[in-house]
Amino acid sequence: MYHKRNFSPKIDRPVVYGGIESLAGGIAFFVLVILFVSSFMLGRYPVSLRELYLVFLSRLTAQSCPEVPEMVQSVILKVRVPRICSAVFIGGALSVAGALYQGLFKNPMVSPDILGASAGAGFGAALAILLSFSFFAIQFTAFVFGLVAVTLSYLICKLVSRGKESLLVLILSGMVISTLFSSLVAFAKFVADPFKTLPEITYWLMGGLSSISVTSAAMTFPLIVVGMIPAMLLRWHINAMAFGDEEAQSMGLDTGRLRVVFIASATLLTTTCVAISGMIGWVGLVIPHLTRMLTGPNYKKLIPVSFTVGASFLLCVDNVARTMFSMELPLGILTSLVGAPFFVYLLFKRRRAG
Repeated sequence: MYHKRNFSPKIDRPVVYGGIESLAGGIAFFVLVILFVSSFMLGRYPVSLRELYLVFLSRLTAQSCPEVPEMVQSVILKVRVPRICSAVFIGGALSVAGALYQGLFKNPMVSPDILGASAGAGFGAALAILLSFSFFAIQFTAFVFGLVAVTLSYLICKLVSRGKESLLVLILSGMVISTLFSSLVAFAKFVADPFKTLPEITYWLMGGLSSISVTSAAMTFPLIVVGMIPAMLLRWHINAMAFGDEEAQSMGLDTGRLRVVFIASATLLTTTCVAISGMIGWVGLVIPHLTRMLTGPNYKKLIPVSFTVGASFLLCVDNVARTMFSMELPLGILTSLVGAPFFVYLLFKRRRAG
């Protein structure tokens, strides 16, 4: 219905339509499946495709698997399953959150932490580490403070704009809250024990999937699914909202309510991901741009393909982090090394197109 007009910021190539969009989505999904399976065979403990098949078959049939050593079974089920599944969910969720925010704010430079979710979650985790909380308590505290940060941004926007909705005021409120919580994180690092808690805080803030367990993954995946539901079911409404509130309202849409729903969805996705993995930057900023180059700006295609491309990207980065070096690198470092040059390329491409 909305194919013939460009609903997103003009940042890339001309829009493609029809079968090419479906082909791009199908190829992205196929690549994700290949990466997902191959990721189980990568690592310091080599796993063959046959062993992988036998282990999963034994779990599906509730039978023992004497052909595969217990050590290999433990590595597959207790280490690689939660880590690889987390990479898929986190990469996809951050990409969807970034696409939602970019569409809502009509700004291609917006990332999932625009309203302070990452900064708030970072302070929550730093505070929990200072207080010697358990790993689960650290994740829960980070999640709660991420929600608190976005709530404060929204409340400040409402108070300043006197009940009216202003995207500019909301963005500025998010910047203020992000700065506030970033300062609190810096203070927490300043007072932390330099030999014990400070390294833990620093490593957590750089992001990574090495500490994810089956329990923590199982508790956070449902939250990501809940956050994805409104994004998937209502995604075509963002096409109309990109025209502006007046035109969207003339189509019968309640833009105020939809904006709250989308912000809540993106916030839940972002805070859940940051709580379980730490701060992994650039995924929610770069991947939506890359996806638009494949599918065009129509959000009916953009949202699901963004999830697929983001999941594939983070899987690749995580595979590099845990296999290429003798010491595992934090994901935040690798995503920045890949994302920053690509974003510079997008800026030059936009300049030539403009």
